[in-house]
Amino acid sequence: MENILKKLTSTFQKQYENTPIAKYFAPGRVNLIGEHIDYNGGYVFPCAITQGTYGVACKRDDQIVRCYSLNFPDFGPVEFNLEDIIYDDADEWVEYVKGMVQLTMEEGHSIDNGFDLVIYGNIPNGAGLSSSASLEMLVGVLLEDLYTLDIDRLDLIKIGKRVENEIIGVSTGIMDQFAIGMGQKDMAIHLNTNNLDYEMVPANFKENIILIMNTNKRRELAGSKYNERRQECELALEILQVEADIQALSDLTVNQFEDLKHLLTDETLLQRARHVVYENARVSETVDVLKQGNLERFGELLAASHMSLKEDYDITGAELDALVNAALSQEGVLGARMTGAGMGGCAIALVNKEKVDAIIEKVQEIYTEEIGYEASFYIAEVGDGAKVLN
Repeated sequence: MENILKKLTSTFQKQYENTPIAKYFAPGRVNLIGEHIDYNGGYVFPCAITQGTYGVACKRDDQIVRCYSLNFPDFGPVEFNLEDIIYDDADEWVEYVKGMVQLTMEEGHSIDNGFDLVIYGNIPNGAGLSSSASLEMLVGVLLEDLYTLDIDRLDLIKIGKRVENEIIGVSTGIMDQFAIGMGQKDMAIHLNTNNLDYEMVPANFKENIILIMNTNKRRELAGSKYNERRQECELALEILQVEADIQALSDLTVNQFEDLKHLLTDETLLQRARHVVYENARVSETVDVLKQGNLERFGELLAASHMSLKEDYDITGAELDALVNAALSQEGVLGARMTGAGMGGCAIALVNKEKVDAIIEKVQEIYTEEIGYEASFYIAEVGDGAKVLN
């Protein structure tokens, strides 16, 4: 971290001929289980990770905001005016900065002048570890700090979600921003996305670690199957509401769903709803088995989750399936599944610490032979949420 902040500071001085006065960090997130549930009103189980987005900033005396990323050095600084924020797809990642600034001001908070910002992220872009929500929460914490704003953390999280939904145009739920905003070291979050009640659960994996396996197939969230799946779930919900007094698919227990599934005569809608109901149940069981220290059953639930995402939700794809299958065939792997929106991005595996190097080597060999290019691997440590750095 220290080297990253030094590089950010020197770049800031070079780009803006000034010195930053504040430093910030917002993590990425891994959802341990509970995929595509956050917009279906159920339970998810994410944690913040130690990879994330770093930023250094300084206020200006005018209305200009200037943004520069070490990840895209040839892109150059992009600037916009607080008095007339104009969105342009060509500005790419800066659109998230604009959105956070605009919606924060719309919520009644005073941002009286601009700022200069330099960022660097060590989350693989487009990998499904929520780099966009990480950037949103970084900017949110920056605004809160630089302008001494009185913003409840949950309100900041909701602003980040609005940026995704209203500015970027992706129908995400609130899980990503919540995990990144509320994360705590060595804790996972058992979150009810329907009412935002949550419980912090110790992420104690004993002699195992969470291995992140990146397919290196980029997937653009807005262009993925994400919005399509959400629409299909909404259609299934409308059909089931004819006989069931429910507000979301996740309101159904497994038994209730089995009694009602005859209503879903469209096989695709049946499959989508079945994934949601059973995945929601898997989240609750996961919390129980982790509290009991039953990591073998946790691994089984991870594998069952992936199978459901493949067979019923049709959201995995050849690359994710190859990684998960390769991992599950290795000694020392208790379970594996895709994480994130799917169709590329990352999978996770629960792996014995002593065997991780051998497992990575073997999974890489199988994946490269099957897919034609290499995957990337990262150890996921459970870290803190978005914060000001001293």
